[in-house]
Amino acid sequence: MKSEIIAVGSELLTPYRQDTNSLYLTEKLNEIGVGVAFKTIVGDRKRDLVNAVRTALGRADIVAVMGGLGPTEDDLSREAVAEALGVGIRRDGQLVVALAARFAKRRIPMTDNNLKQADIIEGSTVLPNANGTAPGLFLDTSYGGHRKLVMLVPGPPKECKALFADQCIPRLREILPVRHIAKRVLKATMIPESTADALLAPIYSTYKDVETTILAGNAEIQLQLFCTKSSLELAQHRVDELASKLEEALEEHLFSSTGETLEQIVVYYLELKQETLAVAESCTGGLLSQRITSISGSSRSFLGGAVVYSNELKADFAWVPPQLIADHGAVSAEVAEAMAQGIRRRVGATMGVGITGIAGPGGGTEEKPVGLVYVAVSYANKTESMECNFTGDRDRIRLWASQQALDMIRRRLM
Repeated sequence: MKSEIIAVGSELLTPYRQDTNSLYLTEKLNEIGVGVAFKTIVGDRKRDLVNAVRTALGRADIVAVMGGLGPTEDDLSREAVAEALGVGIRRDGQLVVALAARFAKRRIPMTDNNLKQADIIEGSTVLPNANGTAPGLFLDTSYGGHRKLVMLVPGPPKECKALFADQCIPRLREILPVRHIAKRVLKATMIPESTADALLAPIYSTYKDVETTILAGNAEIQLQLFCTKSSLELAQHRVDELASKLEEALEEHLFSSTGETLEQIVVYYLELKQETLAVAESCTGGLLSQRITSISGSSRSFLGGAVVYSNELKADFAWVPPQLIADHGAVSAEVAEAMAQGIRRRVGATMGVGITGIAGPGGGTEEKPVGLVYVAVSYANKTESMECNFTGDRDRIRLWASQQALDMIRRRLM
């Protein structure tokens, strides 16, 4: 079954507020085997709300409307859903009494506009809100000749999440057939998205019952696999079967088959192999060290290093011979390798990494343009370097340089 989540609120269409409730609702729906096919954000205008609800009813079996249940003039979700379904709204006497009691208990005067929160859609079931004044509503109805399940929940996160988990999900469990969703996340790096898809599409396209999504970002490729079946075992079997074939096709580009980050994998292999690491960074300015030390337990393997931005510090801290810099330039394979070797010896680590490059936006030349980066790894009496030519702004170049370094460490340790 397909579902749609509608987040209501003009503030969500500004740069200052973000819808986070839908992430939680998606998680809870997935847990009972319901996939989310659409997410819509709509402002506090009744006509727009009605159109959004009608569109959702026309393409989804389950519709969750978040927000717009408060006492103000722009809280119009009840009215919009009622109009979309062609039913009326009535004021519930028991809710009026409950509202009055709630305000009296807090010794706060109840203004007349609060009575709006006692209005319910004809045919709906009231969902008590333990954390606020606006109750939710649940409708098991029809639209266009098809059965539809519609839920209205308040917008404030504390109210929305608790009400959805405690009131909506149990009702959906009673109505819907038992379904389970299995998930897997594969991660690969240093392979373009188009190359990955050309390699993998002939494989995953044959699995019609497994939804495969390829995402590119943060210098890596993510493959998200979803499968819905009557049992978790059946769904997991299909996902794992496809994942195994994709892993084989990705070969050395794959670094995680269960969702770990690249830095987590590097720290894992360092500890597994009982190796220690030191780094000398120039253009990345400590980003590689930051990524490694963000992992709990990395101190057992990561000894430290230095940000050697100037040529003098490259010589003093990473033991790079000044003549080497004079002969080849600070941005060169020779200097990167010397940095890796020098920091490894100076710190006493079993593995050393050196990174030098031009992150931009200035400093590039025709011979050595912005984005030129050399990454070197020194390990087991062997040092090797890689020349990289990254594109993008300064932050992207630095991120990709640190990613290349982590990937080279991973491959050497494997």
